Amino acid sequence: MKKIETGKMQISVLALLAIWSVSAITSLPGLAISPIMGDLKTVFPHTSDLEIQMLSSLPSMLVIPFLFLSGRLSASKNKVGILLVGLTIFLLSGVSYFFINSMLGLIVVSCILGVGAGIVIPLSTGLIAEYFDGRYRTQQLGISSGINNLTLVVATYVTGWLANINWHAPFVVYCLPLLSIVLCYFLPKSSSATIAKTTATPQQPIDRQKLLSLMLLYFFVTYSVLSVPLNLPFLMEQYKMSSEMSGTVISVFFLAITIPGFFITQILDKTQSSVNWLNLLFMAIGLIIIFFSRHIVLFIIGSVLAGFGYGVIQPLIYDKTAKLSASGNVIMALAFVMSMNYLAVLISPFIIKMFEVVFSNNSPDFIFVVNSLLCFMATLVALKCRKGFAFGK
Repeated sequence: MKKIETGKMQISVLALLAIWSVSAITSLPGLAISPIMGDLKTVFPHTSDLEIQMLSSLPSMLVIPFLFLSGRLSASKNKVGILLVGLTIFLLSGVSYFFINSMLGLIVVSCILGVGAGIVIPLSTGLIAEYFDGRYRTQQLGISSGINNLTLVVATYVTGWLANINWHAPFVVYCLPLLSIVLCYFLPKSSSATIAKTTATPQQPIDRQKLLSLMLLYFFVTYSVLSVPLNLPFLMEQYKMSSEMSGTVISVFFLAITIPGFFITQILDKTQSSVNWLNLLFMAIGLIIIFFSRHIVLFIIGSVLAGFGYGVIQPLIYDKTAKLSASGNVIMALAFVMSMNYLAVLISPFIIKMFEVVFSNNSPDFIFVVNSLLCFMATLVALKCRKGFAFGK
């Protein structure tokens, strides 16, 4: 069987497929719930709005602490074994959805799903850092990011279609971990190159200041682009555009995030140390185009620019985290950085509300001009600090 070069060792094609399948899973939590949110009020007529909100928010809240637990356990335990535990919890909770017929049961199972997802998520990129090095690692982290976002696009469409059949049907996407469990059999137990390196020299502590800079950057860019899926539907509705049109624009936005990951090394070769400020500028321009837009074509152009900029920066942050922790605990460092994504998702609505209250403006387009200005400011900082760690190549 053909072997894949990693920069450290060679792995089988099936091992690479295992890593890719885990990358696909990390975008699944919450996806099956989204298309049936409206149906739940009909299925469970006595359900409160708070219970429905808990159903979507509690799993994300539980993901964060179990990200750190996974990172901590991975420092001294078998990473593949920990991954299998997380995948099994994910799969069992996914199967359980088909037998749940109460809102309380859905909330409990969703929380358990969040536990499994929290264990799996840092390992999706951690295993790439474990097995790959140099340009190979950068390329695979880009592909992993692309697969993650592509799954989000495809699964959103599939779950929406399945929801028309039966409200239980969308939960079938949570059975994908079964494939990953089978493929995990082909993963190497550990990277021999990594073992040789860590046994030859004592581990050095991770530079906390650099790690914090990556965490803040990831939180900022994630928060900035979240205004597209959170506020754009309301803005388009204000201009008498249909929900189908807004759904199309949001899908294009996620597709724009997806594509750069598959070409990340080529993009990096072209842009070099300009990569971060240039893509922050794309995000700023995209958001300001949305602010001034009145036509669906301009909404698409703005969403593509914002999504593309984010799609380039995301895998580069993962790659820098792996480099930063090359002599330390890479999965723990990734857990800290990746937690910023979920933290941004949780508190973005509150930040947007804060801006609306402070400036006494609750128009749907207001947050786009605010976030665009923030991105322009970040672009200037990144341009000035393009030789530094966080904003450099």
